[in-house]
Amino acid sequence: MKYLTLQRNPAIGMASIFTKIINREIPGYIVAEDDRFIAFLDVMPLVEGHTLIVPKTEVDYIFDLDETTLAELILFAKKVAVGLKKAIPCKRIGVAVIGLEVPHTHIHLVPMNTMGDINFTKPKLSVEAGQMKAIAEKIKAALG
Repeated sequence: MKYLTLQRNPAIGMASIFTKIINREIPGYIVAEDDRFIAFLDVMPLVEGHTLIVPKTEVDYIFDLDETTLAELILFAKKVAVGLKKAIPCKRIGVAVIGLEVPHTHIHLVPMNTMGDINFTKPKLSVEAGQMKAIAEKIKAALG
């Protein structure tokens, strides 16, 4: 796969942490990727398998995306959610867009068995690197 190096708008400032993952400047537990979007595990997850869906174009606010990109982002998220549900036993995959913590559009996919599983005020999990890698591989395999 060819990796895309993003061009940034100078008015935005320095690259987001997500852009650094996209550009492979820092590691990420990537579970899916195409030429426009990427999915990787949240390193401070609410629950095991908590995944972020991110457009490769750095836009801060989800509703500033053009309509085509927004629609395609949701379809990419759906594809990942289907694989995530196969890989991580749960009742549903919860979806959240908060948008305050990183200035780069992203969708949270959270495996849920209770409403509390998607409570962003609760303490985040601390998952060891080996376990994160195993979870990522499990999700990748479920995506086929």
